[in-house]
Amino acid sequence: METQGADRRGHAEAFCELQVRVDGMLKVAIVGCGKVADSHVRQIQSIAECEIVGVCDREPLMARQLAERFQVKRCFAEVRELISEARPDVIHITTPPASHLEIAKYCLEQGCHVYVEKPFTLYAHEAEQIINLADQKDLHVTAGHNYQFTPVARRMREMVKSGYLGGPPLHMEGYYCYDVRHSYYARAVLGDKDHWVRKLPGKLLHNIISHGIARIAEYVADHSPQVTACGFPSAYLKSLDETEIVDELRVIVNDQERATAYFTFSSQMKPAINQFRIFGPWNGLLLDQDQDLLLCLNAQKVTTKADLRTLSALFIKQRLRELPGELRGFMPQDQTMESGMRLLIEAFYRSIVKAPPRPFLLVKFC
Repeated sequence: METQGADRRGHAEAFCELQVRVDGMLKVAIVGCGKVADSHVRQIQSIAECEIVGVCDREPLMARQLAERFQVKRCFAEVRELISEARPDVIHITTPPASHLEIAKYCLEQGCHVYVEKPFTLYAHEAEQIINLADQKDLHVTAGHNYQFTPVARRMREMVKSGYLGGPPLHMEGYYCYDVRHSYYARAVLGDKDHWVRKLPGKLLHNIISHGIARIAEYVADHSPQVTACGFPSAYLKSLDETEIVDELRVIVNDQERATAYFTFSSQMKPAINQFRIFGPWNGLLLDQDQDLLLCLNAQKVTTKADLRTLSALFIKQRLRELPGELRGFMPQDQTMESGMRLLIEAFYRSIVKAPPRPFLLVKFC
């Protein structure tokens, strides 16, 4: 298992690798100045050799407030003006997802690398258009699945690669819970019949479940797996006379390699968990996103008291190893999200600065 020390070394290396840019700062811009843009700006401003040269929103007041709060020198109402005047190397697209295709294509056409917030696009064929254009232009593009880059997610990935499961994954289980009763965002969607989320093909689910689905998609070998899904409004939403929004979803995935997965999204299930479990021929792993915790699920059978003592010692060792993560679990959830965002942004910038030109899509991990 990767240690916290190794995490810190990797983090330090990211800074060093970004500093190899010899022609000055990596110039970055933000398009879309809503709530999630704050997280992007904080992480970009904490990375060495990067400068935010402009922010943009079709509502000038939104762009102005973001620029003033984070001391960004320039703000714009049009993407064309942003690119022609600020001339960024990289653009972060943090607008509502229906606009991602048009903005990403324009930015790529103008020679900018793009980081696109999740959901990447509304439809698969739109994602293909962006990837193909990036390929044609020798530019880099990534999707904002920041939870895939938290320290525990990276450790899980390394353990799977190292063979801890004993072979390819056989089964996965993903749980993603979201409280629509107390979430300010959900209340805004429920209270506004014209909210942009309602105009998405999958409405609330379309904008929320991508983090949970991405964990499973990383380990599904088949690009066209068989998917069976059942979605419905919860009794709570029905009590509000809300029948348009689906907030309960159950999914079964089966790929041609005979691996299976279950995915559960719920706004009502208690305890409300955000977990991912993966099982192989020998062992399994459990990732708890809320607690920033990774546990090994060992298949060793207990036949003697010595076996029990050994397993108990291993379990205690694991919990001690993960104690810093569990303590972080008492911190605001935004900090866990932003730790993954920072590592993803650093990896993306590093690919731009050091790697030869090629599309860089961090949705499926090699």
